[in-house]
Amino acid sequence: MTFDSEYEPFFQPPGWVVAPIWAVLYTCIAISISSVLNHREELKHSNAIILLFLVQLALNLAWPSVFNSERYLLSLVMIILMIVLTSIYAYLTYVHLPTASMLVWPYLAWISFAAAINTAYYVHAR
Repeated sequence: MTFDSEYEPFFQPPGWVVAPIWAVLYTCIAISISSVLNHREELKHSNAIILLFLVQLALNLAWPSVFNSERYLLSLVMIILMIVLTSIYAYLTYVHLPTASMLVWPYLAWISFAAAINTAYYVHAR
């Protein structure tokens, strides 16, 4: 979260930490979805799993603009949807592709942390 704001929760990481973390996380989720695409015949409901991933990715890409425009409630709803969709994705891939599932776990942890930060901004702005 690298935008100008007078308010900053005490647990918000410095901006220079965010980009390297996202580089690692995007690499992990890219490997995960690549594995799903390469083994889609082994997965029940592979099209639904891929759709879940794409919807959460679209939310992920849209979230910074919404958050930076200080629409904290909408961005919080978006990030909660990201968490739910990614959790379902991880659950549905775990049995047949456990590595693909585990690769999104750090991403889930990070977006959950981002949800806490988003919540702090929302509460402060009220």
